Amino acid sequence: MEELLKRPTKRRGFYVEMRLLHKNGRQQQQLEKNSCFKYYKWVLWFSLTLYFFSSYFISHNKPIPLSRTHFSNSKSNLPSRALIESVNTTSLQHPTRGALEDLKIYVYELPSKYNTDWLSNERCSNHLFASEVAIHRALLNDDVIRTFDPYEADFFFVPVYVSCNFSTVNGFPAIGHARTLISSAIQLISSQYPFWNRTHGSDHVFVASHDYGACFHAMVTTKLKMLIGKKNCFILWIFDCSVFVKEDRAIADGIPEFLKKSIILQTFGVKYQHPCQEVENVVIPPYVSPVSVRKTLEKAPVSGRRDIQVFFRGKMEVHPKNVSGRFYSKRVRTVIWRKYNGDRRFYLQRHRFAGYQSEIVRSVFCLCPLGWAPWSPRLVESVVLGCVPVIIADGIRLPFPDAVKWSDISLTVAEKDVATLGPILDHVAATNLSIIQKNLWDPDVRRALLFNDRVEEGDATWQVIRALSQKLDRSYRRSEVSGQ
Repeated sequence: MEELLKRPTKRRGFYVEMRLLHKNGRQQQQLEKNSCFKYYKWVLWFSLTLYFFSSYFISHNKPIPLSRTHFSNSKSNLPSRALIESVNTTSLQHPTRGALEDLKIYVYELPSKYNTDWLSNERCSNHLFASEVAIHRALLNDDVIRTFDPYEADFFFVPVYVSCNFSTVNGFPAIGHARTLISSAIQLISSQYPFWNRTHGSDHVFVASHDYGACFHAMVTTKLKMLIGKKNCFILWIFDCSVFVKEDRAIADGIPEFLKKSIILQTFGVKYQHPCQEVENVVIPPYVSPVSVRKTLEKAPVSGRRDIQVFFRGKMEVHPKNVSGRFYSKRVRTVIWRKYNGDRRFYLQRHRFAGYQSEIVRSVFCLCPLGWAPWSPRLVESVVLGCVPVIIADGIRLPFPDAVKWSDISLTVAEKDVATLGPILDHVAATNLSIIQKNLWDPDVRRALLFNDRVEEGDATWQVIRALSQKLDRSYRRSEVSGQ
């Protein structure tokens, strides 16, 4: 601990001045008069120049192998090595960081129980909540932004996976352990390192990639708890209650006290005041696999023809008095189903289908109504597959607005206007649809919403780093330098 608290003095370099002497002791100046010496000097200069140029081109034309990623020799680094070596190598392009190259992030090497142990379930790194894994992975693979010296770090990334526990009946993550797991990680780093305590965590970064961000509450857990031991005749009423109090319960639980000074990367975001975002935060997109997107685009019709006018696949309740339909999605999805099921312009499906991205790539408009929370992976999938997202979630705060001009690539329909969705979309199709589609196919827009195995300039992790660069006032290192 004393070694960490007192930063070691950097070693200074040294130089040696050399003089080439003649065998009889005369200095270099006399030798240069010899024509033979001049000849060999130019040959030597030309050879060295050729060597350095060839070395440069060889090294810059080869992708950086993952096995050469920097590691320390500590045993605690083994989980990080396993994580890096398990990734695919679809993205080995080294980014041009520009102004971001001076920003440094230190990634804590936590015991595997906090992160990589969860990867035994393959879904952990591929489902819609997997941005917590993707960001960690990209930072580990980075050799510019990532630093191995915590004293030169602007921010500290704490890699705790809380959305990987698929223990619920319907296969969604159970995050009841989130508070305990994160609290344990904070106790560990605050006892072994001095960096948390000196700022109370204000320069530390966490990921909360689920419904209500750092409130760490999921409807599924509450519902199951409330149903235990209840008689069948009361199940509907209890189910109703659990759904009704979902957001209220998240608000009541609130953000844990130990996280209130930190920076949270979260998929949840709204434009109005909400207790679950009353913390320094960056809204990030839900995770969509870039590999699945690429495969879908490769299989798309060569003609690019979109034969589905309006598409939606997902949970929609048939009867308005059905318990879930009464509260789920604020009845928006129920209205869509009742109003437009049977309308030949609308392709509405209520059941799961693993190949649904093949339907998105055939569609002109993709409905993105709210569910339990305002955000949805449909936002990202629609954009990257060229389908105009129709956002129906009042007050939603969308990710990376500086990089993605959402008003140019999407439509926003108020929840109260969902019954007139047909005429609204018909009007857009007859007026400015082609302009929206052109904007939608901008590669920079699509790149900004996808997480890659390595940080690429403009991709989702790069956008996170860019957002952090606007919060350098929270950097202890910067404040220390300015104070001097």
